[in-house]
Amino acid sequence: MVQKDGNPFNTTVIALPPTAIPPSIAPAPTFQAPGDQADAPSAFEMTNSAKAKKFWTTKRVIWVALSAAAILCALGCSLFMWRYCKTRRVNRDAEKNTGTYKGHGEKPNYKNSPLQPSGQVEEGSFIHLSLPLPPLPLPLVEKVTVKPLAPAEVTRRSSPSTNVISSSVSVFTIASLQQYTNSFSEGNFIGEGLLGSVYKAELPGGKLLAVKKLSNTVSQRQTDEEFLELASTISRLRHGNIVELIGYCNEHGQHLLVYDYGGNCTLHDLLHSDEEAHKKFSWNIRIRVALGAARALQYLQEVCEPPIVHGNFKSSNILLDEKLIVRVSDCGLAPLLFSGSTNELSEGLLTAHGSGAPEFESGSYSCQSDVYSLGVVMLELLTGRKPYDRSRPRGEQSLVRWAIPRLHDIDALSRMVDPSLDGAYLAKSLSRFADIISRCVQWEPGFRPPMSEIVQDLLCMI
Repeated sequence: MVQKDGNPFNTTVIALPPTAIPPSIAPAPTFQAPGDQADAPSAFEMTNSAKAKKFWTTKRVIWVALSAAAILCALGCSLFMWRYCKTRRVNRDAEKNTGTYKGHGEKPNYKNSPLQPSGQVEEGSFIHLSLPLPPLPLPLVEKVTVKPLAPAEVTRRSSPSTNVISSSVSVFTIASLQQYTNSFSEGNFIGEGLLGSVYKAELPGGKLLAVKKLSNTVSQRQTDEEFLELASTISRLRHGNIVELIGYCNEHGQHLLVYDYGGNCTLHDLLHSDEEAHKKFSWNIRIRVALGAARALQYLQEVCEPPIVHGNFKSSNILLDEKLIVRVSDCGLAPLLFSGSTNELSEGLLTAHGSGAPEFESGSYSCQSDVYSLGVVMLELLTGRKPYDRSRPRGEQSLVRWAIPRLHDIDALSRMVDPSLDGAYLAKSLSRFADIISRCVQWEPGFRPPMSEIVQDLLCMI
Protein backbone atom coordinates (compact mmCIF):
# COMPACT_ATOMS: atom_id res chain seq x y z
CA MET A 1 0.00 0.00 0.00
CA VAL A 2 1.43 3.32 -1.12
CA GLN A 3 0.14 6.67 0.08
CA LYS A 4 0.56 9.94 -1.78
CA ASP A 5 -0.94 13.20 -0.67
CA GLY A 6 -3.14 11.24 1.67
CA ASN A 7 -4.66 9.12 -1.17
CA PRO A 8 -4.09 5.47 -0.84
CA PHE A 9 -3.27 3.40 -3.86
CA ASN A 10 -3.99 -0.25 -3.68
CA THR A 11 -4.25 -2.84 -6.31
CA THR A 12 -7.33 -4.15 -4.71
CA VAL A 13 -10.51 -2.57 -6.18
CA ILE A 14 -13.14 -1.91 -3.56
CA ALA A 15 -16.68 -1.31 -4.94
CA LEU A 16 -18.37 1.92 -3.80
CA PRO A 17 -21.91 1.72 -2.48
CA PRO A 18 -24.47 2.52 -5.25
CA THR A 19 -26.23 5.88 -5.40
CA ALA A 20 -29.84 5.73 -4.20
CA ILE A 21 -31.98 5.98 -7.33
CA PRO A 22 -35.78 5.53 -7.45
CA PRO A 23 -36.58 1.98 -8.36
CA SER A 24 -38.81 2.98 -11.25
CA ILE A 25 -36.14 4.82 -13.17
CA ALA A 26 -32.79 3.63 -11.77
CA PRO A 27 -30.78 1.26 -13.97
CA ALA A 28 -29.46 -2.00 -12.64
CA PRO A 29 -26.13 -1.54 -10.77
CA THR A 30 -22.95 -2.54 -12.66
CA PHE A 31 -19.35 -2.76 -11.74
CA GLN A 32 -16.86 -1.34 -14.18
CA ALA A 33 -13.21 -1.38 -14.21
CA PRO A 34 -11.40 1.90 -13.95
CA GLY A 35 -10.50 1.73 -17.60
CA ASP A 36 -14.18 1.67 -18.60
CA GLN A 37 -15.23 4.84 -16.75
CA ALA A 38 -14.95 6.99 -19.86
CA ASP A 39 -17.90 5.14 -21.47
CA ALA A 40 -20.32 5.75 -18.55
CA PRO A 41 -22.78 8.76 -18.62
CA SER A 42 -21.55 11.92 -17.04
CA ALA A 43 -23.01 13.33 -13.82
CA PHE A 44 -24.49 16.34 -15.75
CA GLU A 45 -26.36 14.06 -18.11
CA MET A 46 -27.70 12.03 -15.24
CA THR A 47 -28.89 15.15 -13.46
CA ASN A 48 -30.89 16.52 -16.54
CA SER A 49 -32.54 13.19 -17.17
CA ALA A 50 -33.60 12.94 -13.56
CA LYS A 51 -35.06 16.47 -13.62
CA ALA A 52 -37.05 15.84 -16.84
CA LYS A 53 -38.53 12.70 -15.48
CA LYS A 54 -39.24 14.35 -12.16
CA PHE A 55 -41.23 17.22 -13.94
CA TRP A 56 -43.74 14.90 -15.67
CA THR A 57 -45.18 13.53 -12.52
CA THR A 58 -48.68 12.05 -12.35
CA LYS A 59 -50.16 15.16 -10.70
CA ARG A 60 -48.76 17.46 -13.34
CA VAL A 61 -50.17 15.31 -16.14
CA ILE A 62 -53.60 15.38 -14.49
CA TRP A 63 -53.52 19.17 -14.08
CA VAL A 64 -52.53 19.70 -17.71
CA ALA A 65 -55.39 17.45 -18.88
CA LEU A 66 -57.90 19.25 -16.66
CA SER A 67 -56.73 22.66 -17.90
CA ALA A 68 -57.07 21.60 -21.51
CA ALA A 69 -60.55 20.24 -20.85
CA ALA A 70 -61.58 23.51 -19.14
CA ILE A 71 -60.33 25.56 -22.10
CA LEU A 72 -62.22 23.38 -24.58
CA CYS A 73 -65.37 23.62 -22.47
CA ALA A 74 -65.12 27.43 -22.35
CA LEU A 75 -64.66 27.59 -26.12
CA GLY A 76 -67.69 25.34 -26.62
CA CYS A 77 -69.87 27.50 -24.35
CA SER A 78 -68.77 30.64 -26.15
CA LEU A 79 -69.61 29.10 -29.53
CA PHE A 80 -73.03 27.97 -28.25
CA MET A 81 -73.88 31.42 -26.87
CA TRP A 82 -72.81 33.07 -30.12
CA ARG A 83 -75.02 30.75 -32.22
CA TYR A 84 -77.94 31.20 -29.79
CA CYS A 85 -77.76 35.01 -29.93
CA LYS A 86 -77.52 34.92 -33.72
CA THR A 87 -80.58 32.65 -33.96
CA ARG A 88 -82.63 34.96 -31.72
CA ARG A 89 -81.65 37.99 -33.76
CA VAL A 90 -82.70 36.24 -37.01
CA ASN A 91 -86.03 35.19 -35.48
CA ARG A 92 -86.66 38.71 -34.20
CA ASP A 93 -85.98 40.18 -37.65
CA ALA A 94 -88.30 37.62 -39.21
CA GLU A 95 -91.08 38.58 -36.80
CA LYS A 96 -90.65 42.22 -37.69
CA ASN A 97 -90.82 41.41 -41.41
CA THR A 98 -94.06 39.47 -40.98
CA GLY A 99 -95.64 42.38 -39.08
CA THR A 100 -95.95 40.59 -35.68
CA TYR A 101 -95.04 42.54 -32.61
CA LYS A 102 -95.05 41.54 -28.97
CA GLY A 103 -94.85 44.50 -26.66
CA HIS A 104 -92.46 44.51 -23.73
CA GLY A 105 -92.84 48.01 -22.45
CA GLU A 106 -91.99 49.46 -25.90
CA LYS A 107 -94.40 50.81 -28.48
CA PRO A 108 -94.17 49.42 -32.02
CA ASN A 109 -93.02 51.74 -34.79
CA TYR A 110 -95.65 51.97 -37.55
CA LYS A 111 -93.85 54.65 -39.51
CA ASN A 112 -93.20 52.40 -42.51
CA SER A 113 -96.19 50.14 -42.01
CA PRO A 114 -98.84 50.12 -44.75
CA LEU A 115 -101.58 50.00 -42.14
CA GLN A 116 -101.83 51.70 -38.77
CA PRO A 117 -103.99 50.19 -36.03
CA SER A 118 -106.36 52.57 -34.31
CA GLY A 119 -106.50 52.99 -30.53
CA GLN A 120 -103.89 52.30 -27.85
CA VAL A 121 -101.59 49.30 -27.89
CA GLU A 122 -101.51 47.34 -24.62
CA GLU A 123 -98.24 45.93 -23.39
CA GLY A 124 -97.78 42.25 -24.03
CA SER A 125 -100.41 42.19 -26.78
CA PHE A 126 -100.02 40.87 -30.30
CA ILE A 127 -100.85 42.93 -33.39
CA HIS A 128 -101.01 41.45 -36.87
CA LEU A 129 -100.78 43.90 -39.77
CA SER A 130 -102.19 42.67 -43.05
CA LEU A 131 -100.96 44.10 -46.35
CA PRO A 132 -103.56 45.44 -48.76
CA LEU A 133 -104.76 42.90 -51.39
CA PRO A 134 -103.85 43.52 -55.08
CA PRO A 135 -104.56 45.09 -57.56
CA LEU A 136 -105.97 47.71 -55.83
CA PRO A 137 -104.44 48.82 -52.20
CA LEU A 138 -107.50 51.63 -51.49
CA PRO A 139 -108.01 53.86 -48.29
CA LEU A 140 -111.45 53.63 -46.72
CA VAL A 141 -112.72 57.21 -46.98
CA GLU A 142 -116.20 56.20 -45.89
CA LYS A 143 -117.28 52.69 -45.07
CA VAL A 144 -120.91 51.74 -44.52
CA THR A 145 -121.47 48.48 -42.68
CA VAL A 146 -124.09 46.43 -44.49
CA LYS A 147 -126.15 43.94 -42.50
CA PRO A 148 -126.18 40.52 -44.18
CA LEU A 149 -129.49 39.31 -45.56
CA ALA A 150 -131.27 36.24 -44.29
CA PRO A 151 -129.81 32.90 -45.46
CA ALA A 152 -132.97 32.12 -47.43
CA GLU A 153 -132.67 35.35 -49.37
CA VAL A 154 -128.97 35.41 -50.16
CA THR A 155 -126.61 32.55 -50.86
CA ARG A 156 -122.86 32.97 -50.48
CA ARG A 157 -120.23 31.11 -52.39
CA SER A 158 -116.47 31.30 -52.33
CA SER A 159 -115.04 33.38 -55.13
CA PRO A 160 -111.72 32.59 -56.83
CA SER A 161 -108.63 33.51 -54.85
CA THR A 162 -107.62 36.08 -57.45
CA ASN A 163 -110.85 38.04 -56.94
CA VAL A 164 -111.05 39.15 -53.33
CA ILE A 165 -114.37 40.92 -52.79
CA SER A 166 -115.08 43.05 -49.74
CA SER A 167 -116.70 41.11 -46.90
CA SER A 168 -119.53 43.66 -46.77
CA VAL A 169 -120.64 42.76 -50.31
CA SER A 170 -123.41 40.14 -50.64
CA VAL A 171 -124.01 37.57 -53.35
CA PHE A 172 -127.64 37.64 -54.51
CA THR A 173 -129.56 35.00 -56.39
CA ILE A 174 -131.68 35.65 -59.47
CA ALA A 175 -134.75 34.49 -57.57
CA SER A 176 -134.22 36.94 -54.71
CA LEU A 177 -133.67 39.89 -57.07
CA GLN A 178 -136.80 39.01 -59.00
CA GLN A 179 -138.69 39.08 -55.73
CA TYR A 180 -137.25 42.43 -54.64
CA THR A 181 -137.82 44.11 -58.05
CA ASN A 182 -141.28 42.63 -58.64
CA SER A 183 -139.84 40.52 -61.47
CA PHE A 184 -138.08 43.57 -62.93
CA SER A 185 -141.41 45.21 -63.65
CA GLU A 186 -141.93 48.54 -65.39
CA GLY A 187 -143.06 50.02 -62.10
CA ASN A 188 -139.59 49.38 -60.70
CA PHE A 189 -137.78 50.58 -63.82
CA ILE A 190 -135.50 53.57 -63.13
CA GLY A 191 -133.60 54.10 -66.36
CA GLU A 192 -131.45 52.63 -69.10
CA GLY A 193 -127.90 53.42 -70.13
CA LEU A 194 -125.17 52.15 -72.41
CA LEU A 195 -124.54 49.07 -70.26
CA GLY A 196 -128.05 48.00 -69.32
CA SER A 197 -131.19 48.80 -67.32
CA VAL A 198 -131.55 49.89 -63.70
CA TYR A 199 -134.41 48.80 -61.43
CA LYS A 200 -135.45 49.75 -57.92
CA ALA A 201 -135.43 46.91 -55.39
CA GLU A 202 -136.93 46.83 -51.91
CA LEU A 203 -135.76 44.36 -49.28
CA PRO A 204 -138.18 42.86 -46.75
CA GLY A 205 -136.89 45.29 -44.12
CA GLY A 206 -137.72 48.27 -46.32
CA LYS A 207 -134.18 49.09 -47.48
CA LEU A 208 -134.06 50.35 -51.08
CA LEU A 209 -131.49 49.18 -53.59
CA ALA A 210 -130.74 49.87 -57.25
CA VAL A 211 -130.13 46.81 -59.42
CA LYS A 212 -128.12 47.32 -62.60
CA LYS A 213 -128.92 44.50 -64.98
CA LEU A 214 -126.19 44.37 -67.61
CA SER A 215 -127.47 43.79 -71.12
CA ASN A 216 -126.91 40.43 -72.79
CA THR A 217 -124.49 42.04 -75.22
CA VAL A 218 -122.36 43.41 -72.39
CA SER A 219 -122.56 40.19 -70.35
CA GLN A 220 -121.43 38.07 -73.29
CA ARG A 221 -118.30 40.20 -73.69
CA GLN A 222 -116.84 39.00 -70.39
CA THR A 223 -116.41 35.68 -68.65
CA ASP A 224 -117.64 34.96 -65.14
CA GLU A 225 -114.06 35.35 -63.92
CA GLU A 226 -113.80 38.80 -65.48
CA PHE A 227 -117.13 39.82 -63.97
CA LEU A 228 -116.00 38.75 -60.49
CA GLU A 229 -112.79 40.73 -60.96
CA LEU A 230 -114.87 43.77 -61.92
CA ALA A 231 -117.08 43.33 -58.84
CA SER A 232 -113.96 43.00 -56.69
CA THR A 233 -112.64 46.34 -57.94
CA ILE A 234 -115.95 48.16 -57.41
CA SER A 235 -116.43 46.63 -53.95
CA ARG A 236 -113.35 48.46 -52.64
CA LEU A 237 -114.53 51.94 -53.67
CA ARG A 238 -115.51 53.82 -50.52
CA HIS A 239 -116.27 57.54 -50.79
CA GLY A 240 -119.12 59.75 -49.69
CA ASN A 241 -119.73 60.99 -53.25
CA ILE A 242 -119.68 57.56 -54.92
CA VAL A 243 -122.58 55.10 -55.01
CA GLU A 244 -121.66 52.07 -52.90
CA LEU A 245 -121.82 48.51 -54.23
CA ILE A 246 -124.00 46.36 -51.97
CA GLY A 247 -123.77 43.06 -53.85
CA TYR A 248 -123.82 41.27 -57.18
CA CYS A 249 -125.39 38.31 -58.94
CA ASN A 250 -123.70 35.90 -61.33
CA GLU A 251 -126.11 33.13 -62.33
CA HIS A 252 -127.21 31.50 -65.57
CA GLY A 253 -125.09 33.85 -67.66
CA GLN A 254 -126.70 36.91 -66.06
CA HIS A 255 -124.50 39.65 -64.57
CA LEU A 256 -126.14 42.09 -62.16
CA LEU A 257 -124.70 44.72 -59.84
CA VAL A 258 -126.64 45.80 -56.74
CA TYR A 259 -126.03 49.32 -55.42
CA ASP A 260 -127.23 51.44 -52.56
CA TYR A 261 -130.25 53.44 -53.67
CA GLY A 262 -129.25 57.03 -54.30
CA GLY A 263 -132.69 58.35 -55.24
CA ASN A 264 -134.68 58.72 -58.42
CA CYS A 265 -133.37 62.21 -59.13
CA THR A 266 -130.32 62.70 -61.33
CA LEU A 267 -128.64 65.99 -62.14
CA HIS A 268 -129.80 65.61 -65.72
CA ASP A 269 -133.45 65.24 -64.62
CA LEU A 270 -133.23 68.17 -62.22
CA LEU A 271 -131.78 70.52 -64.86
CA HIS A 272 -133.67 69.40 -67.93
CA SER A 273 -136.89 67.64 -66.86
CA ASP A 274 -138.24 68.88 -63.52
CA GLU A 275 -139.21 72.52 -63.98
CA GLU A 276 -140.20 73.08 -60.35
CA ALA A 277 -136.97 71.65 -58.95
CA HIS A 278 -134.98 73.50 -61.60
CA LYS A 279 -136.28 76.85 -60.41
CA LYS A 280 -135.19 76.08 -56.82
CA PHE A 281 -131.70 75.10 -57.94
CA SER A 282 -129.74 78.10 -56.63
CA TRP A 283 -126.25 79.19 -57.65
CA ASN A 284 -124.66 78.07 -54.37
CA ILE A 285 -126.27 74.64 -54.67
CA ARG A 286 -124.85 74.31 -58.19
CA ILE A 287 -121.35 75.07 -56.93
CA ARG A 288 -121.74 72.43 -54.21
CA VAL A 289 -122.93 69.87 -56.75
CA ALA A 290 -119.89 70.61 -58.94
CA LEU A 291 -117.66 70.23 -55.87
CA GLY A 292 -119.17 66.85 -54.94
CA ALA A 293 -118.70 65.55 -58.48
CA ALA A 294 -115.11 66.83 -58.55
CA ARG A 295 -114.34 65.13 -55.23
CA ALA A 296 -115.60 61.81 -56.58
CA LEU A 297 -113.28 62.07 -59.59
CA GLN A 298 -110.40 63.18 -57.39
CA TYR A 299 -110.85 60.03 -55.31
CA LEU A 300 -110.83 57.81 -58.40
CA GLN A 301 -107.83 59.53 -59.98
CA GLU A 302 -105.60 60.47 -57.06
CA VAL A 303 -106.50 58.15 -54.18
CA CYS A 304 -107.15 54.83 -55.93
CA GLU A 305 -104.04 52.91 -56.93
CA PRO A 306 -103.87 52.40 -59.83
CA PRO A 307 -106.06 55.37 -60.85
CA ILE A 308 -109.55 54.51 -62.07
CA VAL A 309 -110.99 56.05 -65.23
CA HIS A 310 -114.75 56.59 -65.09
CA GLY A 311 -115.18 56.70 -68.86
CA ASN A 312 -118.85 57.70 -68.83
CA PHE A 313 -119.02 60.75 -66.59
CA LYS A 314 -122.18 62.76 -67.34
CA SER A 315 -125.07 64.47 -65.57
CA SER A 316 -127.32 61.42 -65.81
CA ASN A 317 -124.75 59.45 -63.75
CA ILE A 318 -124.76 62.06 -60.97
CA LEU A 319 -127.42 61.11 -58.43
CA LEU A 320 -128.90 63.56 -55.94
CA ASP A 321 -130.73 62.57 -52.77
CA GLU A 322 -133.35 64.60 -50.93
CA LYS A 323 -130.57 66.73 -49.41
CA LEU A 324 -129.02 67.25 -52.86
CA ILE A 325 -125.88 65.33 -51.85
CA VAL A 326 -123.95 64.09 -54.89
CA ARG A 327 -123.28 60.39 -55.49
CA VAL A 328 -121.64 59.41 -58.77
CA SER A 329 -122.74 56.09 -60.28
CA ASP A 330 -121.11 53.66 -62.74
CA CYS A 331 -117.66 54.07 -61.16
CA GLY A 332 -115.28 51.27 -62.12
CA LEU A 333 -117.30 50.13 -65.15
CA ALA A 334 -114.85 51.46 -67.76
CA PRO A 335 -113.68 47.91 -68.70
CA LEU A 336 -117.22 47.17 -69.85
CA LEU A 337 -117.37 50.37 -71.87
CA PHE A 338 -114.07 49.75 -73.62
CA SER A 339 -114.76 46.09 -74.36
CA GLY A 340 -117.03 47.06 -77.27
CA SER A 341 -116.16 48.72 -80.52
CA THR A 342 -114.83 52.26 -80.36
CA ASN A 343 -117.29 53.55 -82.96
CA GLU A 344 -120.31 52.31 -81.01
CA LEU A 345 -119.17 53.84 -77.76
CA SER A 346 -117.98 57.03 -79.44
CA GLU A 347 -121.45 57.52 -80.91
CA GLY A 348 -123.05 56.90 -77.51
CA LEU A 349 -120.86 59.39 -75.64
CA LEU A 350 -120.14 62.11 -78.15
CA THR A 351 -123.31 62.22 -80.25
CA ALA A 352 -126.07 61.16 -77.88
CA HIS A 353 -124.65 62.80 -74.75
CA GLY A 354 -122.05 65.28 -75.97
CA SER A 355 -119.95 64.85 -72.81
CA GLY A 356 -117.05 62.81 -74.21
CA ALA A 357 -113.58 64.29 -74.66
CA PRO A 358 -112.32 64.94 -78.22
CA GLU A 359 -109.51 62.39 -77.94
CA PHE A 360 -112.02 59.59 -77.61
CA GLU A 361 -112.63 59.71 -81.36
CA SER A 362 -109.11 58.29 -81.77
CA GLY A 363 -109.80 55.49 -79.27
CA SER A 364 -107.88 57.14 -76.42
CA TYR A 365 -109.36 57.80 -73.01
CA SER A 366 -107.66 58.71 -69.72
CA CYS A 367 -108.28 60.40 -66.40
CA GLN A 368 -107.86 63.75 -68.14
CA SER A 369 -110.79 62.80 -70.37
CA ASP A 370 -112.95 62.66 -67.24
CA VAL A 371 -111.75 66.19 -66.41
CA TYR A 372 -113.15 67.31 -69.74
CA SER A 373 -116.47 65.61 -68.98
CA LEU A 374 -116.60 67.40 -65.62
CA GLY A 375 -116.21 70.68 -67.52
CA VAL A 376 -119.24 69.74 -69.63
CA VAL A 377 -121.29 69.01 -66.48
CA MET A 378 -120.28 72.39 -65.05
CA LEU A 379 -121.41 74.02 -68.29
CA GLU A 380 -124.82 72.40 -67.77
CA LEU A 381 -124.91 73.86 -64.25
CA LEU A 382 -123.96 77.28 -65.60
CA THR A 383 -126.30 77.47 -68.57
CA GLY A 384 -129.08 75.01 -67.79
CA ARG A 385 -128.63 73.58 -71.29
CA LYS A 386 -128.12 69.97 -72.40
CA PRO A 387 -124.65 68.92 -73.61
CA TYR A 388 -126.14 68.13 -77.00
CA ASP A 389 -129.55 69.46 -78.00
CA ARG A 390 -130.86 68.79 -81.51
CA SER A 391 -133.83 71.10 -80.94
CA ARG A 392 -131.59 74.18 -80.90
CA PRO A 393 -130.13 75.99 -83.95
CA ARG A 394 -127.25 74.20 -85.59
CA GLY A 395 -124.59 76.48 -84.11
CA GLU A 396 -125.92 75.92 -80.58
CA GLN A 397 -126.51 72.16 -80.58
CA SER A 398 -123.09 71.33 -79.13
CA LEU A 399 -122.90 73.08 -75.77
CA VAL A 400 -119.09 73.12 -75.55
CA ARG A 401 -118.54 74.57 -79.01
CA TRP A 402 -121.16 77.22 -78.42
CA ALA A 403 -119.96 78.18 -74.93
CA ILE A 404 -116.15 78.25 -75.24
CA PRO A 405 -115.90 81.60 -77.14
CA ARG A 406 -118.20 83.25 -74.55
CA LEU A 407 -116.52 82.11 -71.32
CA HIS A 408 -114.03 85.01 -71.16
CA ASP A 409 -116.42 87.74 -72.34
CA ILE A 410 -118.20 89.09 -69.27
CA ASP A 411 -121.16 90.40 -71.25
CA ALA A 412 -121.57 87.20 -73.27
CA LEU A 413 -121.08 85.17 -70.09
CA SER A 414 -123.91 87.01 -68.36
CA ARG A 415 -126.24 86.32 -71.30
CA MET A 416 -125.48 82.57 -71.33
CA VAL A 417 -126.26 82.01 -67.62
CA ASP A 418 -129.32 79.86 -66.83
CA PRO A 419 -132.32 82.25 -66.88
CA SER A 420 -133.88 80.43 -63.91
CA LEU A 421 -131.17 81.92 -61.66
CA ASP A 422 -132.69 85.33 -62.31
CA GLY A 423 -129.42 87.14 -61.60
CA ALA A 424 -129.08 85.65 -58.08
CA TYR A 425 -125.31 85.25 -58.20
CA LEU A 426 -122.16 87.33 -57.85
CA ALA A 427 -120.39 88.38 -61.03
CA LYS A 428 -117.01 87.48 -59.50
CA SER A 429 -118.20 83.99 -58.58
CA LEU A 430 -119.63 83.53 -62.07
CA SER A 431 -116.33 84.56 -63.65
CA ARG A 432 -114.30 82.15 -61.49
CA PHE A 433 -116.68 79.30 -62.30
CA ALA A 434 -116.33 80.03 -66.02
CA ASP A 435 -112.54 80.08 -65.69
CA ILE A 436 -112.55 76.56 -64.18
CA ILE A 437 -114.76 75.34 -67.02
CA SER A 438 -112.44 76.88 -69.62
CA ARG A 439 -109.44 74.99 -68.21
CA CYS A 440 -111.34 71.70 -68.03
CA VAL A 441 -112.50 71.69 -71.65
CA GLN A 442 -109.09 72.37 -73.19
CA TRP A 443 -108.67 70.47 -76.44
CA GLU A 444 -105.31 68.95 -75.46
CA PRO A 445 -105.52 66.60 -72.44
CA GLY A 446 -102.16 67.80 -71.10
CA PHE A 447 -103.49 71.35 -70.70
CA ARG A 448 -106.34 70.30 -68.40
CA PRO A 449 -105.78 70.78 -64.65
CA PRO A 450 -105.52 67.95 -62.11
CA MET A 451 -108.64 67.19 -60.10
CA SER A 452 -107.06 68.32 -56.81
CA GLU A 453 -106.63 71.80 -58.29
CA ILE A 454 -110.24 71.93 -59.43
CA VAL A 455 -111.45 70.85 -55.98
CA GLN A 456 -109.43 73.59 -54.31
CA ASP A 457 -110.74 76.23 -56.71
CA LEU A 458 -114.34 75.19 -56.06
CA LEU A 459 -113.76 75.15 -52.31
CA CYS A 460 -112.63 78.76 -52.49
CA MET A 461 -116.02 79.64 -54.03
CA ILE A 462 -118.10 78.16 -51.21
